Amino acid sequence: MRFTLALATTVTLAATFVFPAAASAAAVSSTAVGYGGAVATVDPTATAVGLEVLRKGGNAVDAAVATAAALGVTEPFSAGIGGGGFFVYYDAKHKTVSTIDGRESGPATMTENIFVDPADGLPYDFQEARVSGLSVGTPGSLATWEAAAKKWGTRSLSSLLQPAAAVADKGFPVDATFRQQITDNAAAFGQFDATKKLYLPGGAPPVVGSTQRNPDLADTYRLIAKRGTDVFYKGAVGADIVRTVQHPPVSSTPVGTWAYPIRPGDLRLSDLAKYRVNFPAPTRSDYRGLTVYGMSTPSSGGTTVGEALNILEKTDLSKVSTTQALHQYAESTALSFADRNRYVGAYTSQSVLKKLLSDRWAGQRACQIDPAHALVKPVPPGDLNATGCTPAKAGAPVEEGQSTTNLTVTDRWGNIVEYTLTIEQTGGNAMVVPGRGFLLNNELTDFNFTGTQGTAPDPNLPGPNKRPRSSMSPTIVLKHGKPFLALGSPGGATIITTVLQILINRVDLGLTLPQAMAAPRASQRNSAGIQAEPAFHQQYGPGLEALGHTFGPDVAELGAATAIEFTGYGGVIATAEPVRRGGGSAAVVKPQR
Repeated sequence: MRFTLALATTVTLAATFVFPAAASAAAVSSTAVGYGGAVATVDPTATAVGLEVLRKGGNAVDAAVATAAALGVTEPFSAGIGGGGFFVYYDAKHKTVSTIDGRESGPATMTENIFVDPADGLPYDFQEARVSGLSVGTPGSLATWEAAAKKWGTRSLSSLLQPAAAVADKGFPVDATFRQQITDNAAAFGQFDATKKLYLPGGAPPVVGSTQRNPDLADTYRLIAKRGTDVFYKGAVGADIVRTVQHPPVSSTPVGTWAYPIRPGDLRLSDLAKYRVNFPAPTRSDYRGLTVYGMSTPSSGGTTVGEALNILEKTDLSKVSTTQALHQYAESTALSFADRNRYVGAYTSQSVLKKLLSDRWAGQRACQIDPAHALVKPVPPGDLNATGCTPAKAGAPVEEGQSTTNLTVTDRWGNIVEYTLTIEQTGGNAMVVPGRGFLLNNELTDFNFTGTQGTAPDPNLPGPNKRPRSSMSPTIVLKHGKPFLALGSPGGATIITTVLQILINRVDLGLTLPQAMAAPRASQRNSAGIQAEPAFHQQYGPGLEALGHTFGPDVAELGAATAIEFTGYGGVIATAEPVRRGGGSAAVVKPQR
């Protein structure tokens, strides 16, 4: 679990306020109950930043932007201004849900074969593609923050960057998770002077309990606050990003060895200057009287969660055994992932998305589920032109990076932000921009390196200016037109199954929100075996295996979610992970007494 600042710092929003000297008891708890607004993140320092914005009269958007900027300091291997994400906003006054697509985009010169080695015609190994200039897309986070603040916030972006700059200046104590993430990336980080200087002092990861400062990032935030986002997208910071991508700053005295050549990319300042966020309509699914809003393309989260829910709605999960409910859950995600891999990409038409989210399509897919026997995986995608259960030709499962972070915020007026942001792999592409203090993303490795769908078109191949498909699934759920639940998670392709599993735990299986958050998880993404946490495999494996399911190797944890439930009359239950990724932090403005 993250610690907080050891001393108070005065910062400025619309007016001066004192940043908390240490997290309150509420801020270091994974669950908080109360009213007046709430923040849930993986990190107490970031949660405290957002909570202070709410206490000083800021709204949910103000708090979300300030919190995201703070996460760029304390969770730099998962998020920051070198990356991008998806922002979902509920406007309480107008009772509307809107989204921002701040996904990174590829260079104008990007071709379908960018990750194919011209020497042998084979795709690069993942790590060769990742730790390179080839993997870097134009970052979208800063543009997302600016757009959200201008469109829905009450504070300037300049003021909202100040608390994070203070955190970067003063530092925060290193915990075991932070140190382990550096250790896991030590070979890659050790190849670049700016990265090893920041994260491998003396040639080794910082010790637990030491203070991690980032004055370069503090200066970058303050430069952006002073001169605006043009300094990032058109000016000096952008020029430094482009220089880093085109001429990777490989160290003459690396720490450790790296097995691959470090290849340059072709991201240009013109790519940054032309970058724009998009405002797509959210996806919408109706589930057992609830209205579920999610993120549209280039994310596949909204469509895949929505399709799986529509399939599950064909069975009353509250009236079957837990084993049968989990069987239905696993089959629904295998089917929806087959369709996602075959049909969903940045340029998928609205007519196809509408078909995938229709109840009729869910019926065509649900009819393949046998309550007594598991489907053989991978299952084929459905045929959009068929009228029955006939599947199309089989496609292959695909994966994406695991490192992302998520935040959930609400304010006293009932506005909500659900925001998932990322630099893709833990540690991004491993290159800290010299003098700027932030890691670059490797988001373009979320494209499929070569076709995955046999003779059928692959919707997620690279292309000029294209945005790679994502699984980020920031989700807002209404009940009778009023907020009921907001949730999201990191975890690559497992984001979809994590969000879905928390939803069915809460809605169908009778768990409270904190119980639904803590429950053991499993993920079936149309692969031969279910990926599961040990506790899930031990508790539910025998029953599912009796139905024909198989399991792959267990994983220590899946996801690191945050969520807020709305209990009526301004009351909220805010929750984060009690254990996963070191434990999260939830806090409310006015705790329930």
